[in-house]
Amino acid sequence: MLRALAETETMMPMPDWIAADWGTTHLRVWTMDGQGRVLDRIRSDSGMGQIGPGDYESTLLGLIGSSLPAASWVPVICCGMAGARQGWVEAPYRAVPCPPGTIADAARPSPGDPRLRVFILPGLSQAGPADVMRGEETQIAGYLAAHPGFDGVLCLPGTHSKWVHVSAGEVVSFRSFMTGEIFALLSRHSVLRHSVGSAGHDSGAFADAVAHAMSRPAAIASDLFSLRAQSLLTGLAPVVARSRLSGLLIGIELAAARPYWLGQDVAIVASDSPGDAYAEALLAQGAAPHRADAEEMTLNGLRAAWTALRATGG
Repeated sequence: MLRALAETETMMPMPDWIAADWGTTHLRVWTMDGQGRVLDRIRSDSGMGQIGPGDYESTLLGLIGSSLPAASWVPVICCGMAGARQGWVEAPYRAVPCPPGTIADAARPSPGDPRLRVFILPGLSQAGPADVMRGEETQIAGYLAAHPGFDGVLCLPGTHSKWVHVSAGEVVSFRSFMTGEIFALLSRHSVLRHSVGSAGHDSGAFADAVAHAMSRPAAIASDLFSLRAQSLLTGLAPVVARSRLSGLLIGIELAAARPYWLGQDVAIVASDSPGDAYAEALLAQGAAPHRADAEEMTLNGLRAAWTALRATGG
């Protein structure tokens, strides 16, 4: 009897709704109560790149199936690659200018399990210059929910970093940069892999490289090869080479994105490591960016979508 009572007391309460951020490589799921509080956090490697279009429901049920009630349904609000063309069901992009992360335009797959009612938030698109985002719009919505009235620029570092102009609660324009992906390709799959370390950071080397790249962005292809040449000729330390590579790539990004950050109120939405690098680079240019955690802003955006859904009685 005592044992049964103890097991009952430690059972996880049934969620009122499920929040999910479905990335290309990872999936993050939160079971939530009706007040927007997290009951449980679940992380998985079952991102879009690891599963097929028919695997989304079974993947989700494998993670949260035991938390679902037996005789009623639970809303599942997703952002990210679940709405891609190769995802669960395609969620069409909304063209800017527009508010981000709107539940009214969510795509609605038809799960086989009657306990699931799924809403996949739409991404954003821009006609000229052509650009798209999927997932970051929910971070933007989360930042605006936490900072109502914000008028400025959000920097969202990542594999494809985003610079986003926000005004009057809408995304006005944005630009994407493949900086993170280029860094991964060069450091792991180019001739620079023999010179660039796998970890570590040298602040001085990074700052010098950022300044150099911003002053001479047209020379980037030559400057990149110099990292290999210095490694061969002077024994350039791998951590210094890594820091210079990061600085050169972020430097040319800052040079191209100058209209977004120069003289603007800038907030960086990122986890510690990439956020630190962008903050360091911007501070050296005289900017004073605010910081916000990417995961918390994603969850804030999903909470805002849940609140809007509940207001409609959906």
